[in-house]
Amino acid sequence: MAMGTTAETTIARPVDAGLRREMGLIGATWASETSIIGSGWLFGAFYASVAAGPAALIGWLIGGVAVIILALCHAELGGMFPVSGGTARFPHFAFGSVAGTAFGFFSWLQAITVAPVECFAVFQYLAYYDPGLYNAKTGVVTGAGFALTIVLMVVFTALNFFAMRIFTHVNSVITWWKVAIPVLAIIVLLFKFHGANFSSAGGFMPYGIKAVFAAIPSAGIVFAYLGFEQADQLAAEVKNPQKNLPRAIILSIMIGTLIYVLLQVVFTAAIPPSLLTHGWAKIATTALATGPFAGLAGLVSFSVLAIILRVDAVISPFGTGLMYLTSTSRVGYGLGRNRYYPQAFTKIDKRGIPWLSLLVAFVLGLVFLLPFPSWHSLVGLVTGASVLMYAGAPLSLGAFRRRLPHVHRPYRMPLASVVSPLAFIIASMLIYWSGLEVIWKLGVAIVIGYVLIGIFMAMDKTRPPMAWRSAAWIPVYLIGMGIISWQGQYSGGAVAAPVNTGNIPFWWDMVVVAGFSLIIYFWAQVSAVSRETMEELIGRQSATHQPEPTPAPTPTPTA
Repeated sequence: MAMGTTAETTIARPVDAGLRREMGLIGATWASETSIIGSGWLFGAFYASVAAGPAALIGWLIGGVAVIILALCHAELGGMFPVSGGTARFPHFAFGSVAGTAFGFFSWLQAITVAPVECFAVFQYLAYYDPGLYNAKTGVVTGAGFALTIVLMVVFTALNFFAMRIFTHVNSVITWWKVAIPVLAIIVLLFKFHGANFSSAGGFMPYGIKAVFAAIPSAGIVFAYLGFEQADQLAAEVKNPQKNLPRAIILSIMIGTLIYVLLQVVFTAAIPPSLLTHGWAKIATTALATGPFAGLAGLVSFSVLAIILRVDAVISPFGTGLMYLTSTSRVGYGLGRNRYYPQAFTKIDKRGIPWLSLLVAFVLGLVFLLPFPSWHSLVGLVTGASVLMYAGAPLSLGAFRRRLPHVHRPYRMPLASVVSPLAFIIASMLIYWSGLEVIWKLGVAIVIGYVLIGIFMAMDKTRPPMAWRSAAWIPVYLIGMGIISWQGQYSGGAVAAPVNTGNIPFWWDMVVVAGFSLIIYFWAQVSAVSRETMEELIGRQSATHQPEPTPAPTPTPTA
């Protein structure tokens, strides 16, 4: 682990009063790991195989490397500023309130939508026992499934009112299970290894490299890797965060990448060759669709494993949904500390829980259940919002390196001058591969975010100064990515009805995205707020500017 220089200086540090540091290294690692190993492992290999065939393995490797690079940026930032809801606050410190609004809102949007996704995964698997929970023909949960999804969200919320010390123990037990079961599935399915599957039914890459890139955001690969940043979101509740945060982030993503790559290998190899007669895309119409790994275990006569996997199909998404509702409340708290959201979001009860932020996360999570009644329909939007959130980390890291070079960094990312712009290019590439349909929806989302936060800030007389010049590159970046996507190769929608023109040839489109991203990156670095302004923004959230803990009524768990 690279350490800071001997010439380091100190500045006022942001501090979150009321939140309790009760989570150690294992707890922080498991906070990220339980978010990584969720419904993504239950469905990711299946949808990736449908989209790209055996070459989906390349997608998992590319996705893993991409996320590891982004995770290294978060590791440095988390050690530098161990605050609650970090992904919503780093851009605020680096670029001021106007740019911070965009990244903060996407951080909150991403977090708030994941718990509903995990709920859908639970009932899609449970439909094996009760078909009335999920309509396999339409791919959406039924009325009964929707009602039970609401009950599950209530359970998530009730459990989150426990003190972090108790919550960490509950999450630790769940996560040990969640890691053990995929490893068990990998070992058992290796006994049904059909090596010929990697070259049959159209060959290793039946739909071409273009399909591999498209599968990374749209088939659930990046979605599966989401969650490594959870240690950052809970940073104000981590013991010795300067050391434990970077370690937790790096450990969690390394474990997750290894598990997901091996899961794709065994899933590809264990499929009975008879199911591949009509090609990889057709396995979407088989019995594997409702519960891929459990269904596969049943097909290859591992009935005990199939039962275990269907049990895990409830536990794994449950643990991830539980953790994401936790992190959503902390991101909302962080936006309140930025003074983007009303100060009521920073209210802490006697157990150290931001109770109003938690309740708002629950209510708005239910809203997202309505327009997206299936696991797959939400993945693209969540992935796009997540990648935009992640893009804020390398931009912020670069700005801090330029403006605050001597501030203590417990972990210094090696070759930051190269890795940081590379990480931003990677984030832009993932957004581009998501397709124009996802990008325009994100554009609408950011407009809503600016209007919503603008109203809140207009009513706050102590709001931070509006750093317009430091955010001038944001509309250029978003509109530019939209134009490139429109003229590029990825629609993100139905293959039969693309909304993009395809005028930029394949491969050249990615060169254009990379070049455009570098222009935006260096523009952002030049226009970041001054050192004095950074220190002032950070100082506003130091120990002398603290919200007071307030009591909240103790909820009665109803489920």
